[in-house]
Amino acid sequence: MSLPTRLLPLAAAAACALALVGCANSPGISPEPAASVAPSAATDYPVSVDNCGFDLNVAAAPERIVTIKSTSTETLLALGLGDRIIGEAFPDGPVPDQWADDAAAIPVISDFAPSQEAVLALEPDFVYGGWESNFTPETAGERAALRDLGIGSYVSPAACKDDAYQPDPLTFDVVFDEITEAGHLFGVDNAAAALVAEQRGDLAGISADTRGLSVLWYSSGTDIPYVGAGIGAPQMMMDAAGLTNIAAEVQDTWTSFSWEAVVDADPDVIVLVDASWNTADSKIAALEANPATANLSAVQDGRYLRIPFAAGEAGVRNVAATASLVEQLSAIGLD
Repeated sequence: MSLPTRLLPLAAAAACALALVGCANSPGISPEPAASVAPSAATDYPVSVDNCGFDLNVAAAPERIVTIKSTSTETLLALGLGDRIIGEAFPDGPVPDQWADDAAAIPVISDFAPSQEAVLALEPDFVYGGWESNFTPETAGERAALRDLGIGSYVSPAACKDDAYQPDPLTFDVVFDEITEAGHLFGVDNAAAALVAEQRGDLAGISADTRGLSVLWYSSGTDIPYVGAGIGAPQMMMDAAGLTNIAAEVQDTWTSFSWEAVVDADPDVIVLVDASWNTADSKIAALEANPATANLSAVQDGRYLRIPFAAGEAGVRNVAATASLVEQLSAIGLD
């Protein structure tokens, strides 16, 4: 996949930064960034990007950042920018252990999308959201209104909904592009280049399952299941793991499905998205109690794969989540 035109300057900056990183970030060396990464000399401000159709102009490296959704928070933590996050909202679960100490120091201002009042009370200079819906009058505020207040905003490009910007399908290249772009916006090109190189290496080291197993990606819902569809992060990870998604023909990231369709497909395995408000164990109990699904072969034999909610959306945890899926698949004795 070639880089979008808007990212070509960033790719060049990342390549220069990676040359500076050198062997210190070669495979086998701990990929964890330092607690704080100084702005990189490679970033030449002001920086301008077209973000989901919004013209974003950043005059200097943001220093007071509010993050919304775990994917945004974890991207900055992985880039070593935890000390610039002054508040987070809408956390989807605990962060991985390597970032736990930095994350513990970040105040949570809302368990869901925050109000504009809660965001402005922190006096941020930037808001990084995982979804476009994080920026409405009822939530953090419209992006143009925030810009008028001198506050920059960025939405994960994987979550763009306009047809001209929505990845179709999402690929790991798009995920890595976001890391590169975020590193450039926040002045840490070196850290972004090292992180992308490390994740590309880890991805290349994953050996996909070759049995051609079919799968249901079960996110939520009881009467109507909400599942991973054909163009989003779940599909991207299922493809890399060697799994065939029974909802792949649905042209969406996630979708409402039907138990009838699930029963007809009788998937070999079921991915259970584990969230504190809708745990994997509760899903298993629901599948076993529902007469329509209790006789599915995957339910009968307990062929379940588990993935944390935050790892199921586009972000820095996707490569590790894919590796986990493959590892879990290896324990399933099914031809």
